[in-house]
Amino acid sequence: MISYKLKKNQSQLVIIDVQERLLPVIANNKSIVKHSKLLLRCAQVLSIPVKYTEQYPKGLGPTVSDISDLLPPETPRFEKVHFSCYDEPGFIDFLGNERRQIVLAGIETHICILATTLDLLKEGYQVVVALEAVGSRQEEHNLAALKAASQCGALVLPTESIVYQWLNVSGTPEFKEMLPYFKEQ
Repeated sequence: MISYKLKKNQSQLVIIDVQERLLPVIANNKSIVKHSKLLLRCAQVLSIPVKYTEQYPKGLGPTVSDISDLLPPETPRFEKVHFSCYDEPGFIDFLGNERRQIVLAGIETHICILATTLDLLKEGYQVVVALEAVGSRQEEHNLAALKAASQCGALVLPTESIVYQWLNVSGTPEFKEMLPYFKEQ
């Protein structure tokens, strides 16, 4: 049984491969962007590290502007060709070892998200997949991968659950700063 709660000082957000030439063919792509932006905004408000990857950007293009425009210029970017981020040389150094709770968003769930999840779990990371912030071209592939990730030890949580666990308490300046974004949902 998995028993951990997300803590802002133990978490980092990794947005995987939300790229210009790939996103348009993904089911529920508007939801993926909307929920990725919510995670990103909350991470920024709480000073949770954010990192992002791009799969072969020469062919699949850069990260979509809806997301990249919210990223500060110094946000770490990792270019890859392996489907599992973990298999790409240098990824573990890129990820770092100080924050062992990894929240994943991006595409495609049944390929890069699942493979990365399985490898990170094997290495002892606590992995949380943001339910509405991931997707695949076919929804049944997305659902099968989410089920597999959960059965292997990842938490698959609604995006709001992740954000509220990070915030932990209402009434704080950070909570108040996030309120307008909750209303957009």
